Amino acid sequence: MVLSVTEGSAASVGAQTGAGFSRPLPVLVVDDSTAQRRVLALQLQRWGYRVVEAASGEDALRACQATDFEMVVSDWMMPGMTGLEFCRKFKSLPRDGYGYFILLTSKSEKAEVADGLEVGADDFLSKPVSLTELRARLRAGERILGMQRELVQKNRLIGTTLDELQKLYDSLDRDLIEARKLQDGLMRDRFRDYGGGTVSLLLKPSGHVGGDLVGSFAIDDQRLGLFSVDVSGHGVASAMMTARLAGLLSGGSPDQNIALKTGADGGRDAYPPAVVAERLNRLMLEDLQVDQYFTIAYAEVNIATGAFALTQAGHPHPMVLRKGGKVEMLGEGGLPIGLIDGAIYAQTLGELRPGDRLILASDGMSECPDPAGNELGSDGLLALLALNSGLSSADLLQALVWDLSRHAGGHEFPDDVSALIFDYRGE
Repeated sequence: MVLSVTEGSAASVGAQTGAGFSRPLPVLVVDDSTAQRRVLALQLQRWGYRVVEAASGEDALRACQATDFEMVVSDWMMPGMTGLEFCRKFKSLPRDGYGYFILLTSKSEKAEVADGLEVGADDFLSKPVSLTELRARLRAGERILGMQRELVQKNRLIGTTLDELQKLYDSLDRDLIEARKLQDGLMRDRFRDYGGGTVSLLLKPSGHVGGDLVGSFAIDDQRLGLFSVDVSGHGVASAMMTARLAGLLSGGSPDQNIALKTGADGGRDAYPPAVVAERLNRLMLEDLQVDQYFTIAYAEVNIATGAFALTQAGHPHPMVLRKGGKVEMLGEGGLPIGLIDGAIYAQTLGELRPGDRLILASDGMSECPDPAGNELGSDGLLALLALNSGLSSADLLQALVWDLSRHAGGHEFPDDVSALIFDYRGE
């Protein structure tokens, strides 16, 4: 075995840093001719390379086990393993970076050159070798190696950044899952029996958390407050607003409930629905001062008489599903909460008879698109309600979700879907 190492001088090594290398670049010279190998090695040494010599392809492969060569200059025609076979094996070695391979050959046939390219050779030089041309080819190889090294470093930086982003995403995902649990806790009772009537709730966020809220609370022994809220936007900010609104419309904390007040007799009383909307609008603009708004349908129902009063503030029209299956739309539109200072809200009166149902739903239902982008619309929603009117309220809500999913072609809903059904029994 013939294997020797020749170091370049310090003055020459400095020339290598221009291609992005801060150390002598190791080059493997492979040639069975001792004279030609030595001439090449000495010249490479003068140019600043750290040279390792090998007299055969077999010796060269053993050298590659000890050194990760980035450049190889190899003769093609050698006894035993040819330069072409060595190139194939060299390219298949596991390595961190790229290995630039130059074949020295007297072959000039295009088919033979194509064979060299096929096994991975990067460049060719005809023998006898022109030193000027060799140096130019080596410089070209250095530039490619420098670009490849820079690309690897950038890819590593990208990989590290992606890992950090994945950690942040995983952390955020865990937080959103916990936020979803907390938001579900805002409406823990999806079904509630008030004696004279029952309330069934549906809340299906389009993401981890949503901006919709539905719920109910007792005003006194005979009256209930029912609400459906849709906060602008999606995500955490909207979910935080729904949490705030849940506290303002909570039956568990009547002192904090913006709809409740103390009556003349010292008992619990409530503001009319239109006044509740005005109070919420004033709170949003004067106290909270956030870049958000929301729509709401709020109703007060007397479970003894079936009489109700409601206000609609930018929310889809409330509906009454009569016992016989007829659907009536209520409300006068109105402005969303938190947009216009001093907005005035209208109030609609009505009456439920035993077996009738009052429905408050978000626009996630009526605006649900099909695969072509066509929304279900108010008429489509009314048709679905009439079609499923024979079901119980809980089953009706589930059937609406199935029908909406069918309308959407099985795709995820782009907006939160929520609804409340008050099923009036009467005394």
